[in-house]
Amino acid sequence: MAIGLNNIKAPAGATHKKKRVGRGPGSGLGKTAGRGNKGQKSRSGFSRMRGFEGGQMPLHRRLPKRGFTNIFKKEWAEVNLADLEKFFEPGTTVTPEALVERGLIRKSKQRAVVILGQGELNKPLTVTAHRFSAGARQKIEAAGGKAEIIQVPKAGE
Repeated sequence: MAIGLNNIKAPAGATHKKKRVGRGPGSGLGKTAGRGNKGQKSRSGFSRMRGFEGGQMPLHRRLPKRGFTNIFKKEWAEVNLADLEKFFEPGTTVTPEALVERGLIRKSKQRAVVILGQGELNKPLTVTAHRFSAGARQKIEAAGGKAEIIQVPKAGE
């Protein structure tokens, strides 16, 4: 007999029939269908809540809460000089909108942009951002560019 896709099957003993529970005493799993006797776990549709410990106070409620979230924390979108060197042509004005356009930062009104001094800059660029590190400002001006500060957006603006 030729082997083809129409007559492929698993070797003998490789597959097992699905166990049909609750089909009489002769099946070995009749009456309670292997679920034991009464109780929550014997009922259909039972699923225990995640973290449930049988009524004992669960671990995530026994442990104390720690720390807090500072609602006044300022989020900064960080950009290094190496990225400006790679993505911008000489003489370009670099703005937060241009950084979003090039995929260097995410678009967000709350996040202010800070330029950091990692990497080298050999092009004269006019960079406008909310903050500059001292090293970044020095390298931008050494390359013949300008570092201009814009106002930090307030929360809710």
